[in-house]
Amino acid sequence: MGERQFANSAARKTAADFDVRKLTPEFLENPYPTYHALRQFDPVHLMPDGSYFLTRYDDCLAVYRDSATWSSDKKLDFRPNFSDSLLYEHHTTSLVFNDPPYHTRVRKLLAPAFTPRALRELQARIELLVDRLLEAAAERGEIDLIADFAAAIPIQLIGDMLGIPQGEREPLRGWSLAILGALEPVLSREQFDTGVCAVAEFKDYLSDIIARRQKSDANDPAEILSNLIAGTDLMATDAKGERLAKLELIHNCIFLLNAGHETTTNLIGNAVDLLIRHPDVMSDLRRHAQTIETAVEEFLRMESSNQLGNRRAIKDMVLGGVKMAAGTYVHIGIGAANRDPAQFAEPDCLDIRREPNRHLAFGTGIHACAGMSLARMEAQVAIGRLLQRFSRIEPAGAFTRSGRARFRGFKSYPVQLSAL
Repeated sequence: MGERQFANSAARKTAADFDVRKLTPEFLENPYPTYHALRQFDPVHLMPDGSYFLTRYDDCLAVYRDSATWSSDKKLDFRPNFSDSLLYEHHTTSLVFNDPPYHTRVRKLLAPAFTPRALRELQARIELLVDRLLEAAAERGEIDLIADFAAAIPIQLIGDMLGIPQGEREPLRGWSLAILGALEPVLSREQFDTGVCAVAEFKDYLSDIIARRQKSDANDPAEILSNLIAGTDLMATDAKGERLAKLELIHNCIFLLNAGHETTTNLIGNAVDLLIRHPDVMSDLRRHAQTIETAVEEFLRMESSNQLGNRRAIKDMVLGGVKMAAGTYVHIGIGAANRDPAQFAEPDCLDIRREPNRHLAFGTGIHACAGMSLARMEAQVAIGRLLQRFSRIEPAGAFTRSGRARFRGFKSYPVQLSAL
């Protein structure tokens, strides 16, 4: 057997054996060879539990765009892992895991926080925050890229948006990681218990913040919580018309923190890691700062913060040439679709000037990430100013990945910095 035949045989076996519920440490470290094998040999891959894993760009895009066929409602899907726990309550009340009309109603209430005008007002705040973090980094010379920079930016910003006092923000990241960690394909008892505890503590805290906000006349233009409270019937247990019930308000505030924190932290961390691994590209971006917008899109494509999505078929249909019955569950391989050579030339190459770059890192269709413009702005400011402030950005020790399949990023990443 020739070398190429042997490689193809190994790739076929990788594709045939793939099961999202039996992921190896090697996959979590680098899933892209597996995605390549699946795309090449079994792009609509049937797994032992009867679900399908999608790796072609066009198939993933088709599911995202057809919300009439593919449901985001997870009340059925989350029951086996979450039972009737607080994790079930949270994730089935969250905007992202629901269909219209509930999804439409909640998204409409959140929309004012992400208008172009609102984002322009936030930019100066983001710039000041980033500059403050970079000043502290310059004084130290060595930081944890994640805890001291990438995670600090969205936590502070979302803390402002939810009106959380500065001195009360320390638990936010831990709560977010615990709640989102429970969305992994396989859930350990420890992850379950930690997630349930995080939801309970976050719910209690937000109830207190809401009570305080009702008694306050503070008026911060960056804060969205007051607008959400105004759209909520705090005495109702169920939604009425366009208004939220208090439980819906609380869980969608939790969602705001989780979604904004996880995607932006991973985006910034993954981007800097890519630049460290491609020093010529780092130098190029430092010399040509005007390319930061297309560079951020390329970071999103190559190392998508969110690697997996899921939908369930509402009716019988055909996807990628495969007949699927109503009730079929599919995994949307975002990380795989974003490296599909049928859509992206030389998909494994980092090209900070790539255009067009229609990646799926933020999804698309009615469930496209509501905060994607804010995440892009945070990343552009953070990465752009980091490169302009420091001439040398190098690892200061071994990094630790998050060890998760759905959300790709780092738990810690020590770096040394030298100022220009």
